[in-house]
Amino acid sequence: MVIRVVRLGSARAPDEGIRIGTVRRPPRGVPKSEFGTRNWYDVWFPNLAPSVETMKMAQAAGTPAQWAAFAKRYRAEMAQPASAHDLELLAALSHGTNFSVGCYCEDEARCHRSILRALLQEKGADLA
Repeated sequence: MVIRVVRLGSARAPDEGIRIGTVRRPPRGVPKSEFGTRNWYDVWFPNLAPSVETMKMAQAAGTPAQWAAFAKRYRAEMAQPASAHDLELLAALSHGTNFSVGCYCEDEARCHRSILRALLQEKGADLA
């Protein structure tokens, strides 16, 4: 059993399981009833998305130093008790079921999901 870290809107992998959207906002112009059938996500879980202010830092990051500042701030948000608990829950679930988490960004290396992947690994999650 594993967690896959995916780009929302991409084709689903076989046995991917439930797709969880760790994004601040739902996809624009898509009816809520079609989020799952269009491969966006089955469950919206903004708890693991960066705050609006932190998300803006990522979008504006043009240098490695700016990206590092974003990563540090996002990690600090995820270290808060509620977020840390959510990460531990997902890590524990990964030992018994397949599911995926994701974001819209094209390049995972320049997306919060790259840090989310690392955070889940640090919590002992099984990752694809």
